[in-house]
Amino acid sequence: MSETLQIIFYTDSFLPAVDGVVTSITAFKKELEDRGHEVYIVAVGDKETKRIIKGRKDIFVVRGLKFRRYPQYKFAVTPFIVSLKLRKLNPDIVHLQTPFTVGLYGLMYSRVNKYPIVGSFHTMFNSKDIINQYLTKNPRLRKFLIKYSWEYLTYFYNKCDATITPSEAIKKYLSKKKIKNISVIPNGIDTERFNKNNYDQKLKNQLVGENSNMILYLGRISKEKNIDILIKAAKYLKENNTKFIIGGTGPMLNEYKNLVNKYNLNDTVKFQGFISNEDLPKYYATADALCLPSTFETQGIVSLEALASGTPVVGADYLALKNIIENGKNGELFKPGNSKDCAIKLEKVINNRSSYKKTVQTAKKYSINKMTDKLLNLYKSVLNEQI
Repeated sequence: MSETLQIIFYTDSFLPAVDGVVTSITAFKKELEDRGHEVYIVAVGDKETKRIIKGRKDIFVVRGLKFRRYPQYKFAVTPFIVSLKLRKLNPDIVHLQTPFTVGLYGLMYSRVNKYPIVGSFHTMFNSKDIINQYLTKNPRLRKFLIKYSWEYLTYFYNKCDATITPSEAIKKYLSKKKIKNISVIPNGIDTERFNKNNYDQKLKNQLVGENSNMILYLGRISKEKNIDILIKAAKYLKENNTKFIIGGTGPMLNEYKNLVNKYNLNDTVKFQGFISNEDLPKYYATADALCLPSTFETQGIVSLEALASGTPVVGADYLALKNIIENGKNGELFKPGNSKDCAIKLEKVINNRSSYKKTVQTAKKYSINKMTDKLLNLYKSVLNEQI
């Protein structure tokens, strides 16, 4: 492997969307470039995407159409057009971050040109709930997608020279689906940027009041994130001087606001909307606990960012979260879908905040520096197999 690599990331999720895929891509890109490697991105986008990356020659935007039922995301109409812009590149590695239209084009383009390929499995997009909620209302098409999505994913990732998954739980899951050559490389976080020193009393006073406990949720406001469990848990803690801050945007925002109204929790649960990248460290460090009720997580980057900030995490005992959260040490796991158990574990954390001493220690295992070392070792292994 040469000292300097030229790498192309292909992704169907990109700015202005903010999710785990985008966070992972941008973090790895920065760290790789800091080490002297060249990283280019081919991404689906729109006018806003082009405005954000205006003037940059390392990002190629493919025009996309929004999903009507989930406008944050887009699918590329003519991804092959970007090949004209890629002619001057001769990548050592192509890294397919998603398996959709842009990712599939990247796979075909790389196979034709005989580029080594690494694929990442970031999200459980093909779950029955996701297909039913966002992809189509047509019952026949839903049935078709549910039936054949795994066959497609198995085909896609087995055409790659290696597949990356961010947790052991997801590796086991993919192995059962006959996907081969899987390596666990978690998404890395900036453990210097996210730290305890970002605590902001003024922010806490503004959000929940000086003497209230603050429970934080950060992420998409979507059905698969199970935010209704968090809202129902708030009912049990309503008289406990505990406030809930829900940060993020998404298609279920109005429905969850109506749920808060229904339970008369407007003084307990506050929807903060989109929280800027600049303000994120303060929110993490200021919260008394982060709550993740989702049973959808392949890793849960926000959980690691919270832990790096010294904040315990209360999460559903399912998939990747159970690989990160240790009861009594850096947080608590609760029974998936059980709002009462969620409330019990949140109350336990609030009442014993100082006893959760392994938060930062856990996060440091996932530093972007360490994870990039693992990524480069995988790239090296793939390239050596091509010789």
